[in-house]
Amino acid sequence: MNAAITTANRWEWKARRERRAYLALQDGTVFHGYSVGAPRETVGEAVFNTGMTGYQEILSDPSYAGQFVALTCPEIGNVGLNADDMESRRLFASGLLIHACNEPSNWRSEQTLRAALTAHGIPAIAGMETRALTLLLREKGTQRAFLSPDGATPVAEGVRRAQEWEGLDGQDYAARVTCEAPYAWDPDGRLTCSWGAALSLPAADLRVVAYDFGVKWNILRGLRRLGMQVTVVPARTPAGDVLALRPDGVMLSNGPADPAALDYAIANIRVLLGKVPIMGVCLGHQLLGLALGARTCRLKFGHHGCNHPVKDLVTGRVEITSQNHNFAIADGTLDPRLAAITHINLNDRTIEGLRALSAPAFAVQYHPEAAPGPHDPAPLFQRFRDMITGEHNRRGIALSQPEQT
Repeated sequence: MNAAITTANRWEWKARRERRAYLALQDGTVFHGYSVGAPRETVGEAVFNTGMTGYQEILSDPSYAGQFVALTCPEIGNVGLNADDMESRRLFASGLLIHACNEPSNWRSEQTLRAALTAHGIPAIAGMETRALTLLLREKGTQRAFLSPDGATPVAEGVRRAQEWEGLDGQDYAARVTCEAPYAWDPDGRLTCSWGAALSLPAADLRVVAYDFGVKWNILRGLRRLGMQVTVVPARTPAGDVLALRPDGVMLSNGPADPAALDYAIANIRVLLGKVPIMGVCLGHQLLGLALGARTCRLKFGHHGCNHPVKDLVTGRVEITSQNHNFAIADGTLDPRLAAITHINLNDRTIEGLRALSAPAFAVQYHPEAAPGPHDPAPLFQRFRDMITGEHNRRGIALSQPEQT
């Protein structure tokens, strides 16, 4: 009898039949399901992600702050969650929208998806028709939305709250997700040597400062594995404070929301250009473009997934990439006297990479650190190291030799 009760609770037949949870979009469309996360109503921006795996990395990516992520893969939760696969200190997505929430069956699982969502205060709806939602977003574009896990708020009121929410345009979400104070990344190597692999790290002979606009830990892992000792600083750290650390290079990280809202970051990058080699990723790519005088624009429904083809215009090589962004550098706004376009998206021809012409700086819109993959762009971290060492050689500067901990 007890086993039967436990099984009934686990499958939540009553909740699945009643479908009290709902997602209300700004256009008035409503999708129903049942709650599998925290019992908290909230607003957010509905987007879809086409990746077939990696829901833990998605949920813990600070770039998803302010967004409800609809996963097009229908079966979610199968591998659970574990500490090694986290991309940041907690889950940052504002909500999760899925078709089926499954119990984990994997030797690496340490926590169920339901338990993790509840513990981190993330509301989620399962039993949704995610295919219909995806088609709507492709047709109408990204939507402001209201999520009710229990249906306590009347649907008409939910639609009104979605319509009245300010959205992400013009919003500085980097300040909401950044670290509170500077810190040294992974001094004992434990987080870099994750996934249970017996990795040995090279001696760190370069110092890099990473701006945390919503940085993913795998960016920091990628730098450290190539002999770069990383100091992470908050998003608003003045350029003078960064230069005072005497870095060999500066990383401009990924992050959420609208790059044009980060006027302080754009000003800091302009100060750093020409003084230290710079690499940017995702939001960092957009910020470097803005610092070079370009403008950014909102994409219709963004790029969210791990199957985006990008062409390197220098080598002619095509890479399959992981992406997560709603904004891009507007075509035709990058001054060819200041920067060169190095990569384009083969789906929609948007700008995916750039290189400054008068300073050692480059950036890409996609993710070279992508976990669980693809790994085609991973050599970009080596390109960053080569740029730093090449600049040292050109100026006759010895490599840094920080103390090992």
